[in-house]
Amino acid sequence: MKKKIIVLGSTGSIGKNTIKILKKDKANFSIELLSTNKNVNKVLAQAKEFNVKNIIINDFTSYIKAKNKFKKSKINFHNSFMILDKLFKKKEIFYTMVSVVGIDGLDPTMRSIKISQNVAITNKESLICGWNLIEKELKKNKTNFFPVDSEHFSIFSLIKNEKESFVEKIFITASGGPFLKYSYSSLSKVKLKDALKHPNWSMGKKISIDSSTMMNKLFEVIEAKKIFNTSYDKIEILIHPSSYIHALIKFKSGITKILHHEPDMRIPIHNTIYHENKNSFKTKSLNLKILNNFSIC
Repeated sequence: MKKKIIVLGSTGSIGKNTIKILKKDKANFSIELLSTNKNVNKVLAQAKEFNVKNIIINDFTSYIKAKNKFKKSKINFHNSFMILDKLFKKKEIFYTMVSVVGIDGLDPTMRSIKISQNVAITNKESLICGWNLIEKELKKNKTNFFPVDSEHFSIFSLIKNEKESFVEKIFITASGGPFLKYSYSSLSKVKLKDALKHPNWSMGKKISIDSSTMMNKLFEVIEAKKIFNTSYDKIEILIHPSSYIHALIKFKSGITKILHHEPDMRIPIHNTIYHENKNSFKTKSLNLKILNNFSIC
């Protein structure tokens, strides 16, 4: 039987990468629902390719236009995440990717936890502002949680079998963004297009801007503190321009573990989907040679 998947924010950067991975393994996965804010054409193309029956379109005007234009379609159009726990039974969904931008992602996160066996979250605002609520719901529903940001996925991978008390230091790496080598005088001349050109990662506009100012790294520190139930004095940021090392954990035993892989978000996404397979990053069926470059030292 195929495992049921939901991709919330399927037309964004993370959502599209999730779709690319699932496309390689249609025999084992069935996408049950997709969502977008207003990118109707893209989400419809995704739905057609995977024979998806339910689409959530958050922007009301776009939702009405799509519903009227495709009246004869077999697709069910919805305008609210409230439909999630009405369409699906508890634990019916194997895996939900929550990649909705902003604090708007908190509500679908909470609803997804109820209906999913596994929930992967990229939404920083939800994790920062609502972690206490999310953690409580995860425990209540016995739902597995996976952070998808490369840094937090790396920390998770390195310390998942260790007690927090054994950790001496958590090092989160940062590329430094597009303006790392700029002088103060040069910064006064930068334009929006310059800030959107991240040197290593292909991301959405908001996170690209936050990365250019390093604000994104501040958010990641707050996330790490909350997710891993640690203190700020245990977390440090290291500038690593090539973005191959994503986290380092120094243990009180004297051992330091490092996780490194290519700067490609398909790697953490893939490993959260295939978490049941310990050698998931070597899965040949995905035809992603880059996934072999995932290792813990």
